[in-house]
Amino acid sequence: MAKRTGSANLPLHNGRVPSWLSSRMAVLGRVIAEAIIQHYGRDEFLRRLAHPFWFQSLGAVMGMDWHSSGITTSVLGALKRGLSPLERELGLYICGGRGRHSLQTPAELTRVGERTGLDGAALAQTSRLVAKIDNAAVQDGYDLYLHAFVVGADGQWCVVQQGMNTQAREARRYHWLSEGLESFLDSPHAAIEGRNQGAIVNLADVRAQHNRRAGLELVHGGPERPIAILRRVRAGSAAMALFPELDASESLPEPLPDYTAPHLHLPAHHEVLASDVLLRRLHATLAAAADRGPKDFTELLLIPGVGARTVAALAFVAEVIYGAPARFADPARFSFAHGGKDGHPFPVALKVYDETLRVMKAAVSKARLGNSERLSALRRLDNQARALELSASGPKFSALLTTERASSQGYGGRSVFGVICRRGGCQQ
Repeated sequence: MAKRTGSANLPLHNGRVPSWLSSRMAVLGRVIAEAIIQHYGRDEFLRRLAHPFWFQSLGAVMGMDWHSSGITTSVLGALKRGLSPLERELGLYICGGRGRHSLQTPAELTRVGERTGLDGAALAQTSRLVAKIDNAAVQDGYDLYLHAFVVGADGQWCVVQQGMNTQAREARRYHWLSEGLESFLDSPHAAIEGRNQGAIVNLADVRAQHNRRAGLELVHGGPERPIAILRRVRAGSAAMALFPELDASESLPEPLPDYTAPHLHLPAHHEVLASDVLLRRLHATLAAAADRGPKDFTELLLIPGVGARTVAALAFVAEVIYGAPARFADPARFSFAHGGKDGHPFPVALKVYDETLRVMKAAVSKARLGNSERLSALRRLDNQARALELSASGPKFSALLTTERASSQGYGGRSVFGVICRRGGCQQ
């Protein structure tokens, strides 16, 4: 049975992703997806997409605003564009999207079925049902506006969809995974993200079996019974047994244990603060790049122009590819790979980004031909970072941030606001 893996608060952000970033995101998303699929398989990539912490970290390493709800739209859009030319080769199809694109999901799935031999009609029905559950059966104050359905050639799938609460200025992202799914109405979510705003109506929870059964009996029994019950309602009543006969004759299902799921708090502030980052992991990643980088990327990759700063960025990319789930609790840390389009923690370092893409494309291309040595070098970077985590040290967070902002312009730093960086951010 699929289970909830965590939750997070996602501040709503307006605006569009500039073309100079969206084109790079499509390429980086493609090579990261290819590397994961080549090393772990397609099902593992679907599992990653169903993990809310990993998903947010992927968006941060791509240069998006590290805490923004816009990561959902931009990451899925980048993956859809980047992987589309390789969908037959990888056996992975991304359907749907935001707004009007979400309404096209069933038709796109039907076409996938025609090309692959899968039951496209059943996939389309699943898409509609998943959307209905999160929009109607789970009444949490968030209206869906994004629905993406990722399906493999073997029929395994993952759904990522997002709703917004305009009054709270927040979004909530929902993750689904077909693996282990036995029922759509017994706690099927892989994860639900968003601020906890009190009790919600979730008729898709396993504990709501009695509620769903009682609701059906009301519908089948006609209007007399609910009208009679409502007439007995007294003002100020704190509780009322709606179905006393049922309660007396049937025992309620045992309540499920209260599992404590990881909670990712994504605050409203744009700047990356020391409290948003696990500093020991940041030091370990940078130390691994300094130690492992000259060995791996001079002797193994042999790509001219790869400097120390690119090696550091590649160390973050390596963690996204090879890192364990527990390592993505602080997605803000991954924004130190290339920066963020809003200028936090620093403007997107385009020269570093382009070198990262060059190295990754070469590594994935060679691995596709059977030579995985360059991808193995990336994995050694990630292993080294884990080994150094308990012993590595470095500058204070504020000093590191100052250094990165000062050097950003030399690396072609660019944001939606400009390239001039001050303590409060980057402006034109």
